[in-house]
Amino acid sequence: MNVYGLIGFPLGHSFSKEYFTRKFEKEYPDCRFENFPIADIQRFPALLASQPHLKGLCVTIPYKEKVLPFLHELSPEVQQIGACNSIRIQNGRLTGFNTDITGFRKSLLKQLQPYHKSALILGTGGASKAVRYVLRELKIPFTLVSRNPQQNDLGYAQLNGGIIKNNLLIINTTPVGTFPNAHQYPDIPYDAIGTSHYLFDLIYNPGKTLFLQKGEQNGAAIQNGYEMLVAQAEASWELWGRN
Repeated sequence: MNVYGLIGFPLGHSFSKEYFTRKFEKEYPDCRFENFPIADIQRFPALLASQPHLKGLCVTIPYKEKVLPFLHELSPEVQQIGACNSIRIQNGRLTGFNTDITGFRKSLLKQLQPYHKSALILGTGGASKAVRYVLRELKIPFTLVSRNPQQNDLGYAQLNGGIIKNNLLIINTTPVGTFPNAHQYPDIPYDAIGTSHYLFDLIYNPGKTLFLQKGEQNGAAIQNGYEMLVAQAEASWELWGRN
C-alpha cells in the first residue's frame, strides 16, 4: 500500500489528514495518508527509513525551510524562495515543490482589486515566502512586518494609521489566531482599516479569525486560508501522480 503523509510539529487538527484520507477512500482505497509529527527535523531520515512505501509528503510549520537540505532536487520555485511544502518521492529520490504558491495565487485573485497596489505581509516564515513570490509575480510591492524586523522590515510597534491606510492589502502568514489560541490576533492598528482594504489570513481554523473579524467590522473584504489549502492540496495531488 502506497503511503502519503504530512510532516510538521505539532500537527494537532490536520486539514491535510482529513482531506487526503477522504480523497483516497473515494478514489484510491489502496493508498493511505498519515500524520507524521516529528519534534526535530533531524528525525526526518529515520521517518523515511521506517516508511519504505512512502510516495509523497506535505510539509507544514516549522519545516518548510528546514527540510530543504534533505531533498535531492528542488523545483525552480523552491530554489528561488527557499521554502517547500510538498515532496514527491520516486525511486528513493525526494523532489521539493511549493504548491502554496498555486493555492495562494488562486485564492487571492478572487477579491483582489486594481486599487490593491501595495501590501503588508505579517510574518517572515516559509508561508510568507510563497506569498512574496506571488506578489512579485503580480507586481504588487510589499513590506514585511515581523516581531524581529530585519533591514527594510517593519516591527509591529512601528505600524501606524498612515502605514495601514497606504497598504490596502494585508496578509497574515503567522500562526497567531490559530485554534486553540483563537483569542489572539496580530497587533496592528485596526481602526485605520476601511472599506477598500483586503485582509487575507492563511489560517483556516477558525474560519474567521479575530484578524478577519476586526477587518470585516470596518468594511474590509476578507478571505481565510481554506480555499488556499484546498488548491495547494490538489496541486500536490497532481504532482504525486499516485506514483
